[in-house]
Amino acid sequence: MAKISEIEPLVLAHTEKGSATWASVMIVVKVVTSNGMVGYGESVPTLRVINVYNTIKQVSKGYIGKEAEEPEENYQEWYKQDFYLARSFESATATSAIDQALWDIVGKELGAPIYKLLGGKVRDKIPVYANGWYQDAITPEDFAEKAKEVVKRGYKALKFDPFGPYYNWIDEKGLKEAEERVKAVREAVGNDVDILIEHHGRFNADSAILIAKRLEKYNPMFMEEPVHHEDIEGLRKYRQHTSLNIALGERLISLKETAVYVSEGLVNILQPDLCNIGGITVGRKVISLAEAFDVEIAFHNAFGSIQNAYSLQMSAITPNLYLLENFYDWFPQWKRDIVFDETKVENGHVKVPDKPGIGVSINEKLVESLKVEPKELEVQEEPVWVVKGTWKKYLT
Repeated sequence: MAKISEIEPLVLAHTEKGSATWASVMIVVKVVTSNGMVGYGESVPTLRVINVYNTIKQVSKGYIGKEAEEPEENYQEWYKQDFYLARSFESATATSAIDQALWDIVGKELGAPIYKLLGGKVRDKIPVYANGWYQDAITPEDFAEKAKEVVKRGYKALKFDPFGPYYNWIDEKGLKEAEERVKAVREAVGNDVDILIEHHGRFNADSAILIAKRLEKYNPMFMEEPVHHEDIEGLRKYRQHTSLNIALGERLISLKETAVYVSEGLVNILQPDLCNIGGITVGRKVISLAEAFDVEIAFHNAFGSIQNAYSLQMSAITPNLYLLENFYDWFPQWKRDIVFDETKVENGHVKVPDKPGIGVSINEKLVESLKVEPKELEVQEEPVWVVKGTWKKYLT
C-alpha cells in the first residue's frame, strides 16, 4: 500500500503579459504517494482563493502519511480532527479535492476508471444541459438568438437566469422583464426542449412565489435555488404555493445537511457539487440517499475540467440521474486543454471517459505553466456567480 507523501494546492489562471486574468480561475490539488503515483482533484474558488489555498495546506496535515488507498477512513479521520468540517466551506472544498485525488490514485493503481470501482456504469453517454450560453444577453431577442444556437448544437435542455440585477425582492417591472425573456426562449426552442430557471438563491419566499406563478405557464423543468440556500422556512413556504420542481444542492457540504432537504421533500432534483460535498466518498452516498427518496440527481458542475471529469464518472453510476450541468462548450480553451479536450459534448451527450482513475489524461505541462500565486480577488459590481454581461450591462 502507498502512503500519501505530498499534497500541493495549485492556483491556475490564464495569463496575459505576465498578469493573471482572474475572471477564470481553477484551484487544483495534486496528491503524490510514496510510490510515485499522482492524483488530481479540484476545489471551488469563488471569492475565497487565498482562503481555500491555505485551507488545503492545513487539511493536508491530516492526510500526509495516511494510506492513499483508504479514502473513506481518511475522510472520517479528518471529520473527527476538523470538528467544523460540516460548517466550513473552505475545509469542505479542500477535503473534497483531496478525496477526489485519492480515488484517482486508487483507480490508476487498479487500472480502472472510478466508475468501475463503484459498481460499474449504468449508461455509456451522459446527457447534459447547457449553462454559460447566455453571456451578454439582455433583451428577450438576445436570449432567443443564443438559445437557438444552443439547440443547434444538439442540447435538449438549457438553463439561464432571467432576473438581471434583482436581489431579495422583485417588482412588477422585474417580473415582466423576466417573463419576456423566458417566453422568448420557450418560443425559440419549442416545447421539446427543457428550460431550467436559475434564481441563484437570492430571493425571499414571497418574491420567489410571484416568480413561480408568473413563469409556470412556460413549463420550466425546474426552478433552481428559488430562495436563499439557508432559508428552510422560505423553502417550505415556496413548496406550499407552487407545484413546480425545485432544484438545489450546490452549496451543501455534508451528507447529513443534504438529508434535511431530501427527507422533508424540499427538493425534486438534487445538485450536489463533488468539489464541496465531500468528493467521491460522500458523493456516492448522496446518490443513494436521493435514490431512496425518489429524488433525481443533476450534479452542479460549473468550475473546471477536472471537476467535470469527476462529475462524468459519478453520473455514469447514478441510476437516478436527470442531466449533468455542462459549461464545457463555454470554457476558455485552456480549461479544455488541461484534459486534452477529451470530454467533448456531442449532440447533447458526453461519452463516459474510461482511462484509469479520473478517466482522462491531465496535461501536467500545461498545469505547471498556468500556475500563479494566490491573490485576493477584486469585488466587482457584477457578482462572481453571474454569467458575464447579464447584470452589469443591464445596469448601464
